[in-house]
Amino acid sequence: MTIKTIFLDRDGVINKDIGYLNKIADCKFINGVFEACQYFKSLGYEIVIVTNQSGISRGYFSEKDFQIFTKWMINQFECNDINILDVFHCPHSPESNCNCRKPKPGMFISAKNKYNIDVGKSWMIGDSERDIAAANLAGIKNTIMVRSGYKVNESKSNAMFFLDSIYQANQIIIK
Repeated sequence: MTIKTIFLDRDGVINKDIGYLNKIADCKFINGVFEACQYFKSLGYEIVIVTNQSGISRGYFSEKDFQIFTKWMINQFECNDINILDVFHCPHSPESNCNCRKPKPGMFISAKNKYNIDVGKSWMIGDSERDIAAANLAGIKNTIMVRSGYKVNESKSNAMFFLDSIYQANQIIIK
């Protein structure tokens, strides 16, 4: 049996992107992120986070620091009655030749294979063109770009929809 999934980028979609976030005290969640995820769950979607974390390879923080922060973040979702199915991250630098760093599709393909995800019924919500490109390469065509992150030329983007925040996704994802 396949599942349908909402893939979420982390920085800029779940929390404010301050650059190399790794300290709990520095985390500020995007307004409405918990309500949006509760809505997704009510529609039967699983939630998977896919995030580039080059701060690890750059030495700004360690893999252990990332895991501690991620465990805390997942707990914040659980406190809001939201189960995060999994978190996939790429610790490599932009110069690496890995297949997991977005815009490459490795994290999505790993999630698809691990959880038998139906990419045709799944969505990606990101804040950069590389999020959309990675999703598309993995077969996910349902994409939303939130304007809370990078400046995007919407006329040249491959995203299907544009929103100011994840909180507005209930206007697009309705089944």
